[in-house]
Amino acid sequence: MTEIKLYDTTLRDGSQGEGISYSVMDKILIARELDKLGIHYIEGGWPGSNPKDMEFYLKMSKARLKTSRLVAFGSTRKAHSKAAQDSNLKALLKSKAKVVTIFGKTWDLHITDVLKTTLDENLDMIKDTVSFLVSRGLVVFYDAEHFFDAYNANRDYSLRCLLMAQSSGAKAVILCDTNGGSLTSQVSRVVAEIRPEIKVHLGIHCHNDAGLAVANSIAAVEAGADMVHGTINGYGERCGNADLIPIIANLRLKLGMHCIS
Repeated sequence: MTEIKLYDTTLRDGSQGEGISYSVMDKILIARELDKLGIHYIEGGWPGSNPKDMEFYLKMSKARLKTSRLVAFGSTRKAHSKAAQDSNLKALLKSKAKVVTIFGKTWDLHITDVLKTTLDENLDMIKDTVSFLVSRGLVVFYDAEHFFDAYNANRDYSLRCLLMAQSSGAKAVILCDTNGGSLTSQVSRVVAEIRPEIKVHLGIHCHNDAGLAVANSIAAVEAGADMVHGTINGYGERCGNADLIPIIANLRLKLGMHCIS
């Protein structure tokens, strides 16, 4: 039976939903319930962004989870800097999380117009960040931000970003539909084209702006993805994230795939 890894981001992406603000204790209680459910990975927050998330990780470092692994979230190093000196990466190490997810740019437009740097420097940022964290003994996942827009604009470069993360030691690369605008046919096609190039876990992270986050997540799995990101009840900013509840039911009951521990 095919196994799909479930990655819950209710405590990070979900907290960006309107009217949602977790206390540290809220996060701890929710994490324990997700662990009982059998979720493989729980993204608890961004320790480099606020003291509350760091407090959560430090408290959870003393806890014992039965089925889940706690993941800390962060970004690639800043342009023209060193990974070892990056405050965001230092916070990831301080959090004591053993698994980290790093998001980075893959869309050439964002690299040149937002980061104000070169495409080659962005590749170096991915390489340096992933290899630095791997050298510190961490399991690293790479979130390819706005990947479907990036792939549509510049197929070769966006793929190079994934391959750089993979060759630098990432154990998973995740295709993110960050603005939630991709159609299911596009998701299926892109995942099928990318799958042969990726030798590690290939994940999908969908937002629901077009009302297709669940459908797109399932389509990605059918096309070859073996990791699904989402939140409980689809909580998240704007129109929300992919809802893990129907995703679990569809994967297990309709597609016969094992997806909860």
